[in-house]
Amino acid sequence: MAIDDQFSPFWAADRHADKRPFLAARREITRAIRAWFDEQGFVEVETGILQVSPGNETHLHAPRTEILRSDGERLTRYLRTSPEFACKKLLAAGETRIFELARVFRDRERGDLHLPEFTMLEWYRAGAPYDAIMADCIVVIAHAAQATGIRQFSFRGRTADPFAEPELLTVAGAFERFAGIDLLATIVGGEGDRAALATAAGDKVRIADDDTWSDLFSKILVEHVEPNLGQGRLTILFEYPAPEAALARVKASDRRVAERFEVYACGVELANGFGELTDAREQRRRFALAMEEKQRRYGERYPLDEDFLEAVSHMPEASGVALGFDRLVMLASGALKIDQVVWTPPAGER
Repeated sequence: MAIDDQFSPFWAADRHADKRPFLAARREITRAIRAWFDEQGFVEVETGILQVSPGNETHLHAPRTEILRSDGERLTRYLRTSPEFACKKLLAAGETRIFELARVFRDRERGDLHLPEFTMLEWYRAGAPYDAIMADCIVVIAHAAQATGIRQFSFRGRTADPFAEPELLTVAGAFERFAGIDLLATIVGGEGDRAALATAAGDKVRIADDDTWSDLFSKILVEHVEPNLGQGRLTILFEYPAPEAALARVKASDRRVAERFEVYACGVELANGFGELTDAREQRRRFALAMEEKQRRYGERYPLDEDFLEAVSHMPEASGVALGFDRLVMLASGALKIDQVVWTPPAGER
């Protein structure tokens, strides 16, 4: 980027010209990925952006708006943080293989890897175990690299071969290897023991008095584990602890962990997938707890999507994943930051 670029608008011809190679790569990646999903028998769907609830996880934040009905009634709606709720309703309706390149929105997120409005590639397989979705992720990432001709991802001094056999690593194994912590020993009855994890963490992270078990887990993950993932090759981090299950089902053979995984390259999280929870009562319980914590921490909560919770009980066994498409394009095109691979910047930015 030229020195004067920070003072010129994104639509200045010379500044846009600098981005065009990355945007061309985005076009090729989009074409290749759509073709692969078509070959696999997936249906591309387009779901609504305005939602009754944008998601019910503690640290997800969504823009809020109003719609005005013809009778003058004003209804609160949210811009979605993911197409997940709508896609799962489609699974309940009978769709078996679906994907979406979805525009999604998140407040409180901006940086070299974060945008308040971005593209998420999300897909689902009914009747498939979550290791099938893991395998999909590796193929999709390789197709992105192949579309641009890149042989190696690189970001901030780290490299990863997108065509190499990925590293499979449990979360517990990663905590033991990179932080020296026996994570599963701090989970009792599917719940995190805050005192036990604080003791195990010692002085590895700064611990605040109001930190929960999940807060400590996240701090250790971000500071000690994630920087070591996806080095040399992709890493699939799987079997997340049950307190971090989100919308994933707990593993039948070990109730301390859930069928949740994430994919990393060069220390960058690319994808977050689940063996999907189909127990509506349990999902409601998790959402309620998350919204209580959101209220305590941020002074707000989002409503529950009752239609979604009803649909969950009608869903088939399924697995799904959300992949940060802009991040994938960034790595597969050789861009240095996410702004280089999107056509226009967030509203209000030049």
